[in-house]
Amino acid sequence: MRALDIQDVGITLGHTRVLDDISLYVGQGEFVSILGPSGAGKSTIFRILTGALHQDRGTITCNGRPLDQDTRNFAFMPQRDALLPWRRIMDNLTLGLEVQGMAREQARALVLPLLADFGLNGFDQHYPAQLSGGMRQRAALLRTIVQARPVQLLDEPFGALDALTRTQMQTWFEERWLTKCWTTLLVTHDVREAVALSDRIYVLSARPASVIAEVAVPMARPRLKRPTCREAHTLEAHLLDILLNQTGD
Repeated sequence: MRALDIQDVGITLGHTRVLDDISLYVGQGEFVSILGPSGAGKSTIFRILTGALHQDRGTITCNGRPLDQDTRNFAFMPQRDALLPWRRIMDNLTLGLEVQGMAREQARALVLPLLADFGLNGFDQHYPAQLSGGMRQRAALLRTIVQARPVQLLDEPFGALDALTRTQMQTWFEERWLTKCWTTLLVTHDVREAVALSDRIYVLSARPASVIAEVAVPMARPRLKRPTCREAHTLEAHLLDILLNQTGD
């Protein structure tokens, strides 16, 4: 069954046509990435899914149900960690659950067993400014995952990190994804990241965006703890060639 199915979705913002008949899907337990040139409208797709915008045409279903019948399908993680600086890490981690109506003590009981696996044991009473960039991103990811929504939406979650921390975070995330198989849709501009993490990759055209390629990633997992294979290099070069033939506004 498809956890998320987007069919012929289009939207115009002001006088600008942003998405033009976008169709893509994410299967249960699948990791799918969206690549596209700057300004193509990748994040606009997430804004539609999270209810910030409504498409002009097309249909979206989650687990077979129309999107507008249930707004609790997605847990969203933006590029910046968006941790509230005046709240301790534990209070940031439980925020999404509390917004859903869960009692604070119940939310904390769900978060506590996950701290060690996310490398945050002993840091729950720290403030965000006291954590490294990588730790803040792990906290933001834990806040996303603990909501246990059907689909995780990750909008360039490691893009603000330096190259070394980004690679470490990608490796760490892949290890956890392999054990949990969270249904995930990732927006990224990083071809290597998409190839390293994804089961399939959709490539968007320049605005107005449409899907111009769907590419399967057949390499065995884990990928980031082994030397990059020739197949990965070939696939990265193929995706770059597609992207370089697009122009953003």
